[in-house]
Amino acid sequence: MSTRRMPAAPASAPPPYPLWELLAPPSAFGDPRRRTVSARGAVLRFADGTRVFDATSGLWNVNLGYGNEAVADAVHAALRDASYLTLFRGGHDYAVYAAMRLLAAAGLDTYRRAIFSTSGGAANDLAMKLARQYAVLRGEPQRRLVVGFKGSYHGLTYGAFSLTGEALGQAMYGVDVRHVRHLDPARPQDFETLMAREGHRVAAVVCEPVLGSGVRPMPPELLDAMGALRERYGYLLVADEVATGFGRTGPMFASHRWPQPPDLLLTSKGLTNGTCAASAVLVGDRVCAAFDEHDAVFIHAETQAGTPPTCAAITATLDEFERLDALAAAARVAGRLDVLLADVADHVPAVTTTSGAGSFRAIHLADRDGTPYDAAAVQRCITAIRAQGALVYPGPGCVQVIPPLTSTAEELEVLEAALRKGLADGTAAHGGAR
Repeated sequence: MSTRRMPAAPASAPPPYPLWELLAPPSAFGDPRRRTVSARGAVLRFADGTRVFDATSGLWNVNLGYGNEAVADAVHAALRDASYLTLFRGGHDYAVYAAMRLLAAAGLDTYRRAIFSTSGGAANDLAMKLARQYAVLRGEPQRRLVVGFKGSYHGLTYGAFSLTGEALGQAMYGVDVRHVRHLDPARPQDFETLMAREGHRVAAVVCEPVLGSGVRPMPPELLDAMGALRERYGYLLVADEVATGFGRTGPMFASHRWPQPPDLLLTSKGLTNGTCAASAVLVGDRVCAAFDEHDAVFIHAETQAGTPPTCAAITATLDEFERLDALAAAARVAGRLDVLLADVADHVPAVTTTSGAGSFRAIHLADRDGTPYDAAAVQRCITAIRAQGALVYPGPGCVQVIPPLTSTAEELEVLEAALRKGLADGTAAHGGAR
């Protein structure tokens, strides 16, 4: 018998990382510094053992902190009692009650019905479709244009992607922008010029009260023009409050401060305190009246929209806003941010300005020659801030600061220290002062 030894079996390769992480290159997948293992209150714990104060509120979602027991209990009860019910060709009590509560929070004198959806992008798709069908019901099928703004962000589904006013690869993905117009929000006169030329073809004007990418509040002159010209030109005014709703900029909804209310209001972030994939479109009287008059079916439906657990989470979140007096807490946080960001701007030479409203802020950074920081430089600053104990979010030429509405004084002290030292370190690595 041969005594020749058989070759050793090759060592088994580790299994490939199974998750496709969003908005990240494959080379970054699985990094333990970026993989969260738990979240409680306002603190995230990562796989590398670090803990940080989450000054992004979980993508603007977790306004009241992670692990809110009242919301968790409501979702748990709905999962046990009803688990799943559809809104296709019918309704259910969880959705009816959540819709009533949402309309009351937004204003029963303005909105009559709520349509549930599953994301901010899907809600924008829904609103664009609804506006075009409304035009058809009014005998104006030529109204297919939707007007948005440069620097806006409305989502990455195909309809919302066409409306998003930031260049994010729309051409590469074949996004159809033929029926969308983007205007510079800093030039209100361009809005009037467009309406004079194409107003008879415009179905809707979609506006973020604060532009989500650069955290720039919409100029008051433009808000005035959008409201004043609506009756003359016949378009619907849509407030995309996915980012600004639920107390993020001060009031429950930022459009409560507009000179005229919108016809449609979109809400998503904060709607369930981040617990469920949810959004809603609140529909005003004139749109509901047109559909009622024609008894028209709106062709939009999503399997997971408005399920009992989602609607229970919406209702519980609204209850918690009242119990915690979240809007008053948000005002206190906003006041602290005013002082904190002014101090950071004074001590970090690369800071050109700060912007935003309420608890939705940005710190804008530039090179010595005034050129805004590129994405890599912004990310270096975010990494340096995280090393000091706080997580913030990237924006074009800025870092975004979006703490929970219920942040404590101690947590905001952590944020201030992390911003001052982290920005000093991050900007020094990039070249220091302007």
